[in-house]
Amino acid sequence: MKLDLDKALSAMKQQIADYCQQKNIEDPIVVGIHSGGVWVANELIDAVPTSEPLATLDITFYRDDFTRAGLNPKVGQTLLPALEDRHVILVDDVLMSGRTIRAAMNEIFDFGRPASITLAILFDLNNRELPIRADIIGEALTLNANQRIKLSGPAPLAVSLVETD
Repeated sequence: MKLDLDKALSAMKQQIADYCQQKNIEDPIVVGIHSGGVWVANELIDAVPTSEPLATLDITFYRDDFTRAGLNPKVGQTLLPALEDRHVILVDDVLMSGRTIRAAMNEIFDFGRPASITLAILFDLNNRELPIRADIIGEALTLNANQRIKLSGPAPLAVSLVETD
C-alpha cells in the first residue's frame, strides 16, 4: 500500500473550504494536536477562511492511559485563544480508536464552550473504540494488525507505512 501525502492534504484542503462555506463558518480557530496534528494543521491553515493564528493542544494530561505504569510523558505546549462560541477545526494526523480526540475535546471544553468542533483527520484507520468520527478526511485506510502509519516532520512533512513485529 502506498500512502500519498500530497493527495490526502489536497483532499483535506478542498473539504475544509467546502465545509466552511456550506456551514457558513467564518474565522474558525484551527487547533492542531501535538505533534502530528500540528504539522498537518500547518499544511492546511492557508485553506481555512480564518485570520486566527494556528492554535496548539497538548493532551498529555487528558489521556485515559496517563496513570498507567511506564508512561513517560513528553509534554508540549497548549496555546488556545478564547474558545467561547467560536468554531473550532480540530486537526490530527491519524484517527484510530478515538481516544486522542476524546482527550482533546475534554481539554478544549476546559478552555470554554465552542459553538462547534469540526474534526479534520489526515488518515482515518476505521478502528474505533469510541463513537467519534471525522468530518474531514484526507484518506480512509484499513491496515493489517502489524501495520502503523508514521508521520515525520515538520519540514519536510512525510508519511510512511511501518511494519511491526
